[in-house]
Amino acid sequence: MNQIQFKTNINCGSCIKSVTPFLNALDEIDTWQVDTAVAEKILTVVTELSQIEIEQKVITAVSSAGFTIQKIAE
Repeated sequence: MNQIQFKTNINCGSCIKSVTPFLNALDEIDTWQVDTAVAEKILTVVTELSQIEIEQKVITAVSSAGFTIQKIAE
């Protein structure tokens, strides 16, 4: 399993509700969660795929939901 993290502006339950259909539509994601308690609003995605294979799909999904997203450098 690979865990990939992104900084977002998903900052509340309503925001999570808005982005849920976009992220759930990605069959490649096993699980995901947003930590709204931290300033960076970290989205953590767990997947079988490599970072390269899934990163752009996650960015596109979150952006399509109307939120900003940036991959956290490792």
